[in-house]
Amino acid sequence: LQKNQTHGHYGLITSYVEEIKQNFKNLVLTSPGERIMDPSFGVGLRRYLFEPIDTVVPKIRQRIQQQIAKYMPFIRVTKLRFNEGLDPKFANDSLILKISIQYDVPSMNLSAELKLQAEDIN
Repeated sequence: LQKNQTHGHYGLITSYVEEIKQNFKNLVLTSPGERIMDPSFGVGLRRYLFEPIDTVVPKIRQRIQQQIAKYMPFIRVTKLRFNEGLDPKFANDSLILKISIQYDVPSMNLSAELKLQAEDIN
């Protein structure tokens, strides 16, 4: 929450672009079982934090695709990258998890990117 006097005490999301991005971020960061009345909602990235990156990447890719298909079918992922920008010698051995998801919403002619780092996931 951010203080904002324009729409009351807190700022509101006032564009579809920001709403889609925020909803997508919530889908990716929510752990299954965390949402009341829908225990299957969420990718649950936290459970992958201390796993070797080379074994979890396929699991995360699959889980993101499954969740998008079920909850946000209007989104099309165009690129999904892990640990981009890390030293290539250490990227696969790293316990750091950085995810960059480029996506389109064809019905809105929208292309955007969601970047998540360990501090967002924790």
